Amino acid sequence: MQGALVALAALATAAFAAATPGSAQDAGNYPNRPIRIIVGFAAGGGNDLFARLIGQKLQENIGNTVIIENKPGAGARLAAEFVASQPPDGHTLMVSASGGMSIAAAVYPKLAYHPTKTFVPLTMIANFPLILAVPSGLPIKTVKELVDYAKAHPDKANYPSTSPAFTITSELFKLKTGSPGVTVPYKSSNEMMLSIAAEQTLYAFTDGPPAMPLIHGGKARAIAVTGDKRADELPDVPSMAEAGFPEVDVHLWSGVFVPAATPPAIVKKLETELRRVLADKEVQQKLRGMAVVPGGGSSDEFRHMIDGDIEKFTAIAKAANLKFEQ
Repeated sequence: MQGALVALAALATAAFAAATPGSAQDAGNYPNRPIRIIVGFAAGGGNDLFARLIGQKLQENIGNTVIIENKPGAGARLAAEFVASQPPDGHTLMVSASGGMSIAAAVYPKLAYHPTKTFVPLTMIANFPLILAVPSGLPIKTVKELVDYAKAHPDKANYPSTSPAFTITSELFKLKTGSPGVTVPYKSSNEMMLSIAAEQTLYAFTDGPPAMPLIHGGKARAIAVTGDKRADELPDVPSMAEAGFPEVDVHLWSGVFVPAATPPAIVKKLETELRRVLADKEVQQKLRGMAVVPGGGSSDEFRHMIDGDIEKFTAIAKAANLKFEQ
């Protein structure tokens, strides 16, 4: 009888382990097919460049194919809804950013997902201030000159945006400076910057990756960075605080997510591998060259930061009386 009970207990334990998410078996043969990284923006934007950089290194490290898929639309919300509907087996990841996650959660009351409940935040890729850029062909070299020019030419005072992240920053800028400005929607921050270079828009708050080549190439001019510190890659460009507008202090981030029901063992394996990718010196050097600060912290740290961001951006939207249509 005792032997039979021991055998039954062993069978029950094995069955429980097989059925319980996060058992060793979950990560044992993972990954067993190509991993997709879904990006909610068009090719050429900052998040796309981040995804391709870490995707290539992840593929090298794990010896498995990693495919980047762009699903732009609705400020990355369409991609998030798509990834939330995929099997939670670790083969569909998402690179998303503040605009589609923490800011979206702060400004859209009927958002179909929650950044830290619908998904597991695996690790942050990078965080960064935004660059305030203007066309190099216009006589604007300071924030004050931009504000004066916009007030003198309100018919030309428009700004590009791909998501609430850029919109909320631009609207905060308008609130604090009295500058006019009408948003023009684009699918990627690369397209945003091309509109600046072509003088189709007057100013843009943008991330570094698509902006730096145009700035270095003389097609666009950086006149400030958000926050109270200068960016290492733009040492001659003043901060918004130095320009006299310390309240325009918005730092954004990009990170990697998986659906919340992904087994813990696979989550841990992905977190470990991605943090190893982001600790690579070559990857860090390339990220810094895009005027961003490399990430690579833990999943728990990333989740805590996102929850704090939601509170902060909710307060900003309320103070600026911003209304967004979903």
